[in-house]
Amino acid sequence: MKKMNTRKMVYIGLLAAVATVLMYLELPLTFLFMPPFLKLDISGVPTLIGTFMFGPAAGIFITLVKDLIHSLSSQTGGVGELSDFLIYAAFSLSAGFLYRFRKSKKGALMGCLAGTVAVTLVGALTNRFLIIPFYSKIMPIDAIVSACNAVNPMIDSINAYILFGAMPFNLIKGLIISALTFLLYKKLSHLMKDSLLPENKTISVSSPGDQVH
Repeated sequence: MKKMNTRKMVYIGLLAAVATVLMYLELPLTFLFMPPFLKLDISGVPTLIGTFMFGPAAGIFITLVKDLIHSLSSQTGGVGELSDFLIYAAFSLSAGFLYRFRKSKKGALMGCLAGTVAVTLVGALTNRFLIIPFYSKIMPIDAIVSACNAVNPMIDSINAYILFGAMPFNLIKGLIISALTFLLYKKLSHLMKDSLLPENKTISVSSPGDQVH
């Protein structure tokens, strides 16, 4: 049992390390009419994989580790990392609890959809009450709106930014992370869970690609 718990913590640590690296790889979505300071990273994929394998607490822990590390070199005074933590904590809780009670492909899909909704809503709140107030200390609100308007003419106020910028961005992010997790989870879960078993024992592993009866 102690050996199993140690291996579990090692895998959670590895997922946190991968998430930390992926968070540095950001892609602006200005070609999709998104404001320039909204950048996509896929660090939520290891978070969601850890959530499905080990539960919501593992997903939250992975998010906490990567955000604490990134806060050491933060360009937003830790505000961006706090926003990221709140968003992915909501994702892990929503997706993890649904999948916990229905460990099947349909349950995983429902969890991902619920998590994507949570990401969209929490992301709107963190942008409105964390990100925008931070940037407003660096540049005037009108300048922020103008920068967004240059990319997306529909954004002509802060409320419009939330509606036509932050919410679509986080919706797209949630869908991309969910799709990538579906592609990777089944193979990784079998590999990791087999190594967590005592020697000479095997079990049937349920994953988002398997239907449980």
